[in-house]
Amino acid sequence: MSNNEVFCEKQYLGREWIPITIRLVLAMFCFAAYLFTDGRERNGDLLAVVGFVIITISIILGFVRHFRTRVINKSILLDGLWTTRLVKIDLNSIVKAEKGTYSRYFVNNPVYNLHTKGTIRFYTAGKDAIHLTDRDGLLYIIGSQHANEFLRAIKEEMSRAN
Repeated sequence: MSNNEVFCEKQYLGREWIPITIRLVLAMFCFAAYLFTDGRERNGDLLAVVGFVIITISIILGFVRHFRTRVINKSILLDGLWTTRLVKIDLNSIVKAEKGTYSRYFVNNPVYNLHTKGTIRFYTAGKDAIHLTDRDGLLYIIGSQHANEFLRAIKEEMSRAN
């Protein structure tokens, strides 16, 4: 068994543009409110501190890895943050792999190993996802920012002989 990765993708929590926009608008509101407060109010300085804290948290979240997706040895390995378990999806049990959209909604929350209504979801950012169906009818939806390469790697590993 070789241990060479066919595909590897890391997804980070703070790099999605909608939450970044929301945090920056909140920080701008804090700075604008700070500018319009009188100089004699003590609580006015608190608005500037909150604005800087929001920007600092946004920068830190840009380096927090939500999960990593790897295609290796006829399986998909998904490992997340510190307390999450490693999820291994055996490609021998997959009957169908296709590219699709993650959700019809515009804003989606990041999830890791979310079990709902016969599906297991993994998502951080983007609109594309890979839909995997196993022999038991269970659907895995794995969000990816490089869905075409991910699907190519899955199909390549599935077609590889033992």
